[in-house]
Amino acid sequence: MNQATQHLPPDTIALLIRCVRGQRVILDTDLASLYGVPTSRFNEAVKRNLERFPEDFMLRLTEPEWTSLRSQFAMSKPSRGGRRFMPYAFTEHGALMAASILSSPRAVAMSVYVIRAFVKMREDLAANAAILKRLAEIDKTLLLHDGALRDIYQKLRPLLEPPPPPPKPQIGFHVKEDAVRYRVKRKATAKRAEEKDGSS
Repeated sequence: MNQATQHLPPDTIALLIRCVRGQRVILDTDLASLYGVPTSRFNEAVKRNLERFPEDFMLRLTEPEWTSLRSQFAMSKPSRGGRRFMPYAFTEHGALMAASILSSPRAVAMSVYVIRAFVKMREDLAANAAILKRLAEIDKTLLLHDGALRDIYQKLRPLLEPPPPPPKPQIGFHVKEDAVRYRVKRKATAKRAEEKDGSS
């Protein structure tokens, strides 16, 4: 194992792993670069050993898939004289099998890091799925408690509101008087006078 491959973090290789047809794969160009061989030589070795690469080990990209990947990851288009065929994409097992058919010390050494990158990505996805599941459970619980909390709030709200302000005292001297009775007396006196006038 040379100096360049002694401390290669899985995150570095994880950046090369794509998702195609629901599978996590690494392209032939990236795998050949990691294994230290030209892409053409790498693919020649694969073609000589096609029986070792079933569909769950390797797939060939369609033109729409290749175009989509280039646009997603800002890959440059192959220059004139570049590849004429659509790239191969290797799953975790296919990447390990490719290292075994190359049989170079670098390929064997790098295959360990490639597999670790696949494993780490799988663990991260599993952890994220567990977190999302837990968040969904919490959200559901909060929705159940929300109705109960709303009822409690409605009951507590009158108690939380400030009391009404006391009536303001009136300024000055005020005397409360009873109804004026002399008005009634005046009416009675006037009535008696009218009766006297009528009788005379």
